[in-house]
Amino acid sequence: MPERFKFNANPAALADLRQRLEKTIWPDEVAAEPWRYGPPVSYMKSFTNYWLNQYDWAAQERQLNDLPQFQVDIGKHRIHFVHQIGQGPNPIPLVVTHGWPGSFVELVKIIPMLTDPAAHGGDAADAFTIIAPSIPGYGFSSRPLERGTSVFAVADIWLELMTRLGYERFGVQGGDWGSWISAATALRHPDRVLGLHLNYVSTRFRPALSADDPPLSAEEEDHLTRVSRWAESEGGYIAIQATKPLTQSYGITDSPIGLASLYVEKFRSWSDCQSEPDEIISKDEMITNIMVHWLTGTAHSAMRLYSESREHPLHLAAGQRILPPCGIVNLPRELPMPPRSWAERAFNVVHWTKLPRGGHFAAWEVPELLAADIRTFFRPLRAK
Repeated sequence: MPERFKFNANPAALADLRQRLEKTIWPDEVAAEPWRYGPPVSYMKSFTNYWLNQYDWAAQERQLNDLPQFQVDIGKHRIHFVHQIGQGPNPIPLVVTHGWPGSFVELVKIIPMLTDPAAHGGDAADAFTIIAPSIPGYGFSSRPLERGTSVFAVADIWLELMTRLGYERFGVQGGDWGSWISAATALRHPDRVLGLHLNYVSTRFRPALSADDPPLSAEEEDHLTRVSRWAESEGGYIAIQATKPLTQSYGITDSPIGLASLYVEKFRSWSDCQSEPDEIISKDEMITNIMVHWLTGTAHSAMRLYSESREHPLHLAAGQRILPPCGIVNLPRELPMPPRSWAERAFNVVHWTKLPRGGHFAAWEVPELLAADIRTFFRPLRAK
């Protein structure tokens, strides 16, 4: 049975973190436009000063502990999850899965918008019961010690979790790795998945084309060109995390600023900010996410999902499609997103939305817009 969970950081770990931050050895840098080669030293020094002198972990810890959190053993894994009951006449169970370099922290703002829509300008009839698990190797879920915890393995864990919670049919939603895991869940268990809502379709996703499929359109060819250019300029992290994650893990496990600089760069590069990431994602939110990874020692285990997915890719056979109804959201500052025709080669797309703002971290950046689209997509599926 699931057990209630609250996290209280070890005071010795917090004291050690402070000492490491205070003793940071800073790199040099060459003159260049800000952020060209990564987070500027001046920004990271300011970020560290805020972390040391203004950030309040105790307050953030209390906020996280206000959520109904649980842990449960499933196979060799101890899975952490939030289970927030919906406030409405017939809430749909919805598994919402985070990504990297995020954690369940990135979902904190959107959970109440989905579970209690009437309190956020919506209709109580659109309520969801939210199950927000932490992917194995992330934060308060256990770290896999053996190979094999791929997106398919996680999809099966989510199915078992929902079975134990008594939910026969449910929706799935996610961005980043959450989109992969949600898609894998819908692919492997279509009879259990009511609908699939994605705010990201991976740049590495390639539908298998059969002789019966139409040839690639000019729009689809352009998408592949954009993906190739993006991979050349921005995809270096994928290469190392998919092949040699342990190499990078020594630095980010030993140095909190090493970890923070890696995450902050992604928060900036992938969000809908104009200059600095905290225009969109506050320093408190970024640091709390970093703290969850740091205090649980899961920086390395989190990135291992890249190597697992390289070894166990989400590929479809020629002509194979993911059958449950699918809704896809496009955000203007997202990583290269495919045209609808490309997605329809693999998904049963019945809902397609372009939002006016937002980037890769939609639940953090534009939770109101994302929540509204999730409600709209699932509305006609509630009677099924």
